[in-house]
Amino acid sequence: MYDLFEKMKKGNKKQKDAYHTIKELCIFDELSIYNPVLCGTIPIGIDLDNSDLDIVMDVKDLKLFEKRLDDLYGNKPGFTMKRIIIRNREVIKANFLSNNFEVELFGQDQSTYCQNAYLHMVIEYELLKDNPSLKGKVIELKKQGYKTEPAFCELFGITGDPYESLVQYGLKQGIISLDC
Repeated sequence: MYDLFEKMKKGNKKQKDAYHTIKELCIFDELSIYNPVLCGTIPIGIDLDNSDLDIVMDVKDLKLFEKRLDDLYGNKPGFTMKRIIIRNREVIKANFLSNNFEVELFGQDQSTYCQNAYLHMVIEYELLKDNPSLKGKVIELKKQGYKTEPAFCELFGITGDPYESLVQYGLKQGIISLDC
């Protein structure tokens, strides 16, 4: 399991700012029962100026989770919350602004370490670790409008749905395993 959050306090300026924002919001303390994990592009250093802080959580009771998020963060600027279906799973997404970051809290009934956001980040992190020269290419594609997963698929010649295909690629390369 990867905990890139703690590494961010010694990272670049944006990573340090993100680390302090999350600490200030007490997200990992207040929501610890949901096993929160920071995912996305900021922890692995391929973010753009408008990249958000994505925190995924394992949530069994969505109704209770909604109430908890509203109680904790409902007064934050730009707070919105919705319940939607993503890849045949009901999820809660709450978004708000804090210290110049958009924060997205994402909960579904699935282990955080089996959620696509986490798996994608681990695969991308390992691919960049093995191919450091790709970092600039990924960022350039993102500046051209690519989302992160499609950018990696473009660079590695991975076809199909980029979100599913990247996971399959990570499995085939032995980067991840699904023990979910």
